[in-house]
Amino acid sequence: MNQTSLPLQSIIVPQAEVARKQSLGAAIDMCAELAGFSLDKELQHALRVDKGQFSRWQSGQEGIKWDRFCALMDLCGNDAPLMWMLHDRGYDLGSIRKRETEVERENRELREEVAALRRVLGRA
Repeated sequence: MNQTSLPLQSIIVPQAEVARKQSLGAAIDMCAELAGFSLDKELQHALRVDKGQFSRWQSGQEGIKWDRFCALMDLCGNDAPLMWMLHDRGYDLGSIRKRETEVERENRELREEVAALRRVLGRA
């Protein structure tokens, strides 16, 4: 199995580490590092971008399109660059959270229903 075929879980990104990064390029490096990419070329290959373009993203000499930005974070299983951008714009990373998906909502509601039934049946 190669890196792109592994289903990545969402990786926890330490907020303090994000805040220490000085640039978006450093946050992109952190994103890749947290995912276990040790060489830029591994990530370049997985994203299908050439070395020059990837280097320009890292140095800030070239912007990155939203779809490529999302692909990078999805591939790496974390949102470090997005978190860096939010922090850089003055947002408190501790108070931002993802919306609950439909599946997560259904799961939560079912857990609550099971807990209520257990209370009613005396099986807490």
